[in-house]
Amino acid sequence: MYLTKNSFRLQCLKKIKSAPRATKKYRDNLLNQKLLKEIKKYKNKKILFYYPMENEADIRKTLFFMRKIADVYLPFMEGESFKMVPFRLPLTRKQFGIFEAGNTLRKLNKIDMAIVPVVGVDGRFQRVGFGKGMYDRFFAKLQKRPYTLFVQQQFCYTKDSICDIYDIECNLYLTPHKQIKNVAYHMEK
Repeated sequence: MYLTKNSFRLQCLKKIKSAPRATKKYRDNLLNQKLLKEIKKYKNKKILFYYPMENEADIRKTLFFMRKIADVYLPFMEGESFKMVPFRLPLTRKQFGIFEAGNTLRKLNKIDMAIVPVVGVDGRFQRVGFGKGMYDRFFAKLQKRPYTLFVQQQFCYTKDSICDIYDIECNLYLTPHKQIKNVAYHMEK
């Protein structure tokens, strides 16, 4: 059977939803430890995080820690994409159940690192997301491509190249029990 991006997305979502609820906190803690270790390697000053939805990896522990020592940003929905805003409380629940910090007039388009939630990852280390294309549009507007980490609670990877040319690519795919470095990307650049 031929694997498509949409059929792979559905397989991954099913896997995520069927993951045991009893071990969610354990998996989130493992992922936060790995994520923090990876972030500290690079000593980045400006980092785009995301605030997790229910079916995404809960990286709030790392987010709140890094807030003390780096410039941390969150997505702020604008039309079919988003812009970055500084992470500050209180957060407000917006469209799709996403929590956002307040809007800012500052134009921010340069970051050193991006932590991006994924549904799955293909053989070219490209992101399979929820199908809205918001991260793809956002990354297309950046001046410089940041070091990008894809994070996920359940390992959902295919060796097939199923993504579109505009889908964003990661440097590192990180899950609680596995991590895969995009060696091809490092060799090209």
